[in-house]
Amino acid sequence: MWRVLGIVFFNDPAYFIKGKAFDRERISTFCEKKGIALYDTAMRVVRGSGNASDKFLEVLEPIDIACILKRLPSCNTVAVTGQKAAETLQEVIGGNGIGQKVTVPDIGKYVTFHFRDRIIKWYRMPSTSRAYPMSLEKKASYYRDMFNGAELLNGYSHSIVSGGFVD
Repeated sequence: MWRVLGIVFFNDPAYFIKGKAFDRERISTFCEKKGIALYDTAMRVVRGSGNASDKFLEVLEPIDIACILKRLPSCNTVAVTGQKAAETLQEVIGGNGIGQKVTVPDIGKYVTFHFRDRIIKWYRMPSTSRAYPMSLEKKASYYRDMFNGAELLNGYSHSIVSGGFVD
């Protein structure tokens, strides 16, 4: 992900790398300045195999998107990577937290849903994993379009909650 964002914001895939690791301080400062919040789509998961594939993933406790959006009053964009994350968020938006039926957007596209007095754009993004069969430059073009839509490339600050899964 940080290589993709390095390309999008700084035209440099190594911008967030320090030595052989990602530069946590640079990442943290960048996210705070841009108003980007990062969070998993699930609070608790179980992997049914040693494989990293989402098809072996069971979501025990999904994100409480309503709670997150209450805590981020300027958030107007939510983005997820991966089909499982998209399906999980679709269920959450349709459930008790928000109660709206939405379709999972195509990769690089968004749908909207209402939360209180806000209209939230929900983007479905390609995985930034090296295992995902798409060039780094192509992935960056999808993310550039999303960040343009959220007005973050123009210096404005709106929160983006990105959802995926982490063990």
